[in-house]
Amino acid sequence: MAALVLGIGAIVLIVLRTRLDAFVALLIAALLTGFVAGAPVTDILGSITDGFGSTMGAIGIVIGLGVGVGKILEVSGAADALARAFVRALGRGREPWAMAGTGALVSIPVFCDSGYVIMNPLARSIARRKRAGYVTLALALGCGMTLTHHLVPPTPGPLGVAGILGADVGGMILAGVIFSVVLLPLLVFYAKWMGPRLEEHVLPNVKAEVYGSATSRSAVVTGGSAGDGGTGESEDGEREDGEEPAPKRMSAWLAALPLLVPLLLIVANTVTEAVDRSAKGVLSGDDYEPSSVAAVLSFVGSPVVALLIGLVLAVYVLLPRVTTRNQVAGWLSQAASSAGLIILITGAGGAFGQVLRDTGVGDALAETIASWSLPGVLVPFLIATLVRLAQGSGTVAMITAASVTAPLVAGLGVSPLAAAIACCAGSMVFSYFNDSYFWVVTRFTGLDGAAAIRGWSGITTAVWLGSLPLVLLAGAVL
Repeated sequence: MAALVLGIGAIVLIVLRTRLDAFVALLIAALLTGFVAGAPVTDILGSITDGFGSTMGAIGIVIGLGVGVGKILEVSGAADALARAFVRALGRGREPWAMAGTGALVSIPVFCDSGYVIMNPLARSIARRKRAGYVTLALALGCGMTLTHHLVPPTPGPLGVAGILGADVGGMILAGVIFSVVLLPLLVFYAKWMGPRLEEHVLPNVKAEVYGSATSRSAVVTGGSAGDGGTGESEDGEREDGEEPAPKRMSAWLAALPLLVPLLLIVANTVTEAVDRSAKGVLSGDDYEPSSVAAVLSFVGSPVVALLIGLVLAVYVLLPRVTTRNQVAGWLSQAASSAGLIILITGAGGAFGQVLRDTGVGDALAETIASWSLPGVLVPFLIATLVRLAQGSGTVAMITAASVTAPLVAGLGVSPLAAAIACCAGSMVFSYFNDSYFWVVTRFTGLDGAAAIRGWSGITTAVWLGSLPLVLLAGAVL
C-alpha cells in the first residue's frame, strides 16, 4: 500500500508542480513503486519494458494510423461534411447527446483507444463550426465509449467476466445495454456542466488545431476561411463574408467511407468471432480454433489492418487528384508529430500499470475486500473498483474481480449475472494517470493537470457512482 500511495503521489506532484511532463512522471512513479514494494531492480525494469511494449503493441500503431486518417479527414473537408450532416440530422443543442450515443455504439466492438482516435476529428469539426464546446463534446464522446466498453459484450472484458462467472452472455448484453442507456444522461449532464468550465484550460496548441484554420487545414483543398470549417458559412449554411462560393460540398457518405469501412471490418470481426465461439462452445480462453471465415475477418478486421485500409481510402478517395505526394507526406508527418507524445505517454501509463500488477498490489487488495462483510453484490463491485484504482486497466480490474468472486458467488447469495455486471460497473471508477485511455482522451482534448482530473477522472467517477444503485437493484432482482 505504501508503494501504491507513493507512486500515485509522485505522479501528482511531478505533473502538477515540476517542469517535467507526464511521460517522465509515469516512469519515475513506476521505478519508485517497484523499489518500495521490494521488487528486484531487474524485475522492475523488466515490468516497465514489458508494460510499455505490450501497450504499444496493442494501440501504438492504431494511434499512429488513426491520427493519419484524422488529418486527411481534416484537410480534405471530410470531417466538416460529416459534422454538417451530424448536426443537421440531430438538431442544434443536441451535439453532446449525439457524441455520447455515437461513442457508445462504436465502442461495443471497438476498443476505446481506437474508437476515440477515429471519432475525435468529428468532435473537433463540430466544435470548430460552433466555435465553442470542444471539451464538452470530447468528454461526452470518450465517456460514451467507456460505458459500453466496460458493460456490453462482445467487448473482451465483459465477455471474459461472463465466462469466468458462468453468466449468460445474452443476459449480460441486455443488462449492459440497460445500464448504458440509464447512465448516458448522467454523463451528458456532467459533460455539459464541466465542459464550459474547462474550455479556458485547453492547451494552446490543441485550441489552435480545433478552432483555428490557418495551421490546421489546407486552403488548396478546402478553400475555406477561419473558424467556419473551411466553408465560409455559418452553421445553417448562409454566407457570412461575401466571399466566392466554396467548392462543391463533399457527400457525407463519401466523407464517412474511411471511418465506416474500418469500423465495419472491426465489427464484422468481433461479431463473427463471438458467433463462432458460441457455436463451438468456447466463450473465452485460448482453446479456440477459428473457422476459415472467422480467420479471414480476424485479419482484415484487426484494428491495425482496418485502419490501414481506412488511411489508404482517405488518401485516394477524399483528396483531389491534383494533390501531390509531397502534400500528403507533409500532412501525415504533421499527424505523426502530434501523435508522438500521446504514444509515449500512453506507453508509460502501461508500464506503470504493469509494475503495479507485477508487485501484487491488485491481488492483495482484491483478497482483502473479499473478506469484508458487505451486501453480496457489492463485493465484486468494490474489488473491481480497488483493483482499477491500483493498476489502471478496466479490463484487468473486472477480470480480477470475476476471478476472485467466482468461488464466492454461492456464499454471497447473488446470481452469476448480477456478480458479472457488478464486476464490470465497478471497473469504471476514476480513470487517471495509470490508465492508458486517460492519456489518449486528455491529450487529444488538450487537458492537463487538475483540468484533466476534473474533466475525465470526474466524468468516469460520475458514471461509476451512478451505477451503484443499479448494481444494488441488479443484486435484488437478477
